[in-house]
Amino acid sequence: MPTIIEITVYRFDELPDAGKDKARAWYREGAFDHDWYDAVYEDFQRIAEILGIRLRTRTSRLMGGGISESPCIWFTGFWSQGDGAAWEGTYSFSKGSASAIRSYAPKDRELHRIADALLAIQRRNLYQLQADVRHRGNTYHAFTMDIDVTRESPVGQDMTEDAESTVTDLLRDLARWLYRQLEQEYDYLSSDAAVDEAVLANGYTFTESGRRA
Repeated sequence: MPTIIEITVYRFDELPDAGKDKARAWYREGAFDHDWYDAVYEDFQRIAEILGIRLRTRTSRLMGGGISESPCIWFTGFWSQGDGAAWEGTYSFSKGSASAIRSYAPKDRELHRIADALLAIQRRNLYQLQADVRHRGNTYHAFTMDIDVTRESPVGQDMTEDAESTVTDLLRDLARWLYRQLEQEYDYLSSDAAVDEAVLANGYTFTESGRRA
């Protein structure tokens, strides 16, 4: 016949330090199964739009038979030398982008620098520069983005000598910026403070050793 075994369970804040460490490890094992990076992606999409970038999208089939559209953004991280982020899309001049990016992200000097530099190179080319960005390969970082820069001049005028390299470098800098935001978000979500808050908010209980109960 069945035997009833009683155990004492504890809230996270009632555990000894060793038990808390084990409880945190349990939480981290499954904490990143969901799309924890969604907020970073949404922020990046808005920034891209301000700068004049139209991200490509890809279609995914849902388990229920439907489909969803998601931006062509990828990353790997955060422990290997080859980790990074990449994106696909098209770029063209966006009027007012330098001031708009300051309104959207007033403290982010790197975004200000990128917007200012894009404006400067566009000005030297009569705002006619465009770029097509494609990802290649099975890894994701700034140098897996092939960037084709052209000048859409109605009279066939060539772009300035520095235009191609400048636009290419800046669009890759944006991918590096994205990677840093993803890394910072991951570090925050996996920090002791964030894990403790999440475990307490969810009301999980544990044995004294920190095993989930």
